[in-house]
Amino acid sequence: MRIRTTLATTAAALAIAVTPAFAASPHFVRASATGPNAEGQLTVSFKEAGLGNGQTIAYQADAMATATYQCFNKGGHNPSAGNKTTVLQDVSATGSLTAGRNGSITGSLTIDPPGPGTFTCPPGQRLVGPTDVSYTDVSITDTNNHATEPIPGTFS
Repeated sequence: MRIRTTLATTAAALAIAVTPAFAASPHFVRASATGPNAEGQLTVSFKEAGLGNGQTIAYQADAMATATYQCFNKGGHNPSAGNKTTVLQDVSATGSLTAGRNGSITGSLTIDPPGPGTFTCPPGQRLVGPTDVSYTDVSITDTNNHATEPIPGTFS
């Protein structure tokens, strides 16, 4: 009888000690993207729950972006179809947010479009753009807990 009582007490103590480790279960409740806006930026919005109260989480929003840059003359016209470039590049944004008392975080990160790279315009013309931007393969990641939520679709 004494051994049963000791085993039961030990099992109960272990169950109590292990429970907090399973109490936090980070997961994304929702994730979406909007844009691009007038500057060609994509905004990734999300809500993550199952976090510890007051826990600071690092996030990273990722996407594959396509941006077009063009050369325009002083009259505001594109004088040649050859005076443009399209850039395809992985882009991202990072930020840290702190969970409230309910163990959740609602936030957003803004991803900038890729730059024109080494593309330049001839004398008398100016670089304009991006004139066209689109994003695919968008996702949000909680880098502390290695939780990633894909956001399907093309945003253009």
